[in-house]
Amino acid sequence: MQFVFEDYVLDQGRRELTLRGQVVAVGPQVFDLLLLFVRHPERVISKDELLDAVWSGRIVSESTITSHINAVRKAIGDSGEEQRLLRTVARKGYRFVGAVTVERGEPAVDQSIAVAPAPEVTTRLVLPEKPSISVLRFLNLSGDPEQDYFADGVVEDIIAALSRLRWLFVIARNSSFAFKGREVDPRAVGEVLGVRYVLEGSVRKCGNRVRITGQLIDAMSGAHLWAERFEGSLDDIFKLQDQITESVVGAIAPQLERAEIERAQRKSTDSLDAYDYYLRAMAKLHSGSREAIEQALPMFYKALELDAEFAAAYGMAAWCHFWRKLNGWMVDPSAEIAEGIRLARLAVTLGRDDAVALTRGGHALAHLAGDVDGGIALLDRARLLNPNLAPAWFLGGVLRALHGETEAAINDLNHAVRLSPLDPEMFRMHVGMAFAHFFAGHLDIAADYAEKALSNLPSLLVAAALVAASHALNGRPDKARSAMQRLLSLNPDLRIGSVRDWLPIQRPEDLARLADGLRLAGLPE
Repeated sequence: MQFVFEDYVLDQGRRELTLRGQVVAVGPQVFDLLLLFVRHPERVISKDELLDAVWSGRIVSESTITSHINAVRKAIGDSGEEQRLLRTVARKGYRFVGAVTVERGEPAVDQSIAVAPAPEVTTRLVLPEKPSISVLRFLNLSGDPEQDYFADGVVEDIIAALSRLRWLFVIARNSSFAFKGREVDPRAVGEVLGVRYVLEGSVRKCGNRVRITGQLIDAMSGAHLWAERFEGSLDDIFKLQDQITESVVGAIAPQLERAEIERAQRKSTDSLDAYDYYLRAMAKLHSGSREAIEQALPMFYKALELDAEFAAAYGMAAWCHFWRKLNGWMVDPSAEIAEGIRLARLAVTLGRDDAVALTRGGHALAHLAGDVDGGIALLDRARLLNPNLAPAWFLGGVLRALHGETEAAINDLNHAVRLSPLDPEMFRMHVGMAFAHFFAGHLDIAADYAEKALSNLPSLLVAAALVAASHALNGRPDKARSAMQRLLSLNPDLRIGSVRDWLPIQRPEDLARLADGLRLAGLPE
């Protein structure tokens, strides 16, 4: 079917827009938007209808919609100022006002192949403000067509899991699968779908075993950012599918964040927007030092100045205040704690469905407001929203350790390590493990984990305290005294009486255990 307006012809079957017989290059989502408008001329199309028809109901930012509307207008020789064919109806949506006639065109030769335009006839779409990714259909190398369903199921699960990351723009399954049966260059995919990253892979079955390989590619440069292989038994194919999904998403999410941070750091300061300030601040936060936090906090505030509803930035800013309190770096504790609580409450209010905001905001509230139960509930919700978010697991594990749930804490922390084995915040996982094992009475293990944390971040006050207390309670006075000297060099004002205010330890026996250990190691009353 062809839709004719002015000198343009939109051919639905061929998925082609022409102007006086010449092809106008448009991306798949721009084509779908234009098709939606010309099929319903003179009717106001709401934002919700756009999301359902073009983005399969997935929530995307206002700027993404605006950029695609601008691309539609450009393709048909219109503009936001002129609005000759496509008009914006304030607070309602958009209306196509051109005269449209419908003609029967030649049927497409193969609808399954004609779903998306070939890469060579399209132009690069405007990249979304957020990092963006397409997961291509995995190749079936088994020689067994029956395994196609398994490969497709794995990819669909990966797409669904990545879509839970609010900071990531994920191309819908139907658009990603439009390249089925084609040999494609990831850079061409990036141009067609308007994404910065492409995940591709393969499935190979051998007997009762299956091997999945995956690689993450920067579609702008063609550089390989990550590659991994996963193997398992087909005895429980759905369990294997879940395990592969968890492993892939858990591995590539930190890779994507690192790649985006490096990209932001290469940009000149005068070109930064809210998200780039956020990324630069994240790079500082990951290092955990006092100087890094002092640099990160103003960047998070700058991100909030540019976007007053940036829930994750509120959560991270609150978390900076928590980290300053934990390490004894606050100058005006009462004012800074109050500010941290304010930021954390905004994070969890604005980010009810944002796993990152709930994770950092909830954890900050537990420490700054003493609401450990509430913090655990918020982090549990974050894990429901995004089961592959490693910080939700390790920070939840820390809170469970402080709550006295040592076995659950250890399980959560082990799961976080499995999700992100090369995480830049591994020292925080080590501290969580040290807490959990210390309260469980595993003093040697607690000391080992605390020492690992200190080897990565020598200024980590709580790790130094756990080393001192563990050795003291385990009958190693020399090591305990050495650790206490280190602790007091980091914070000379720390006292036994301030431990209760320093850490929100919930069980009296756990608080007494830590106080006794620190007292034996030589901490003044």
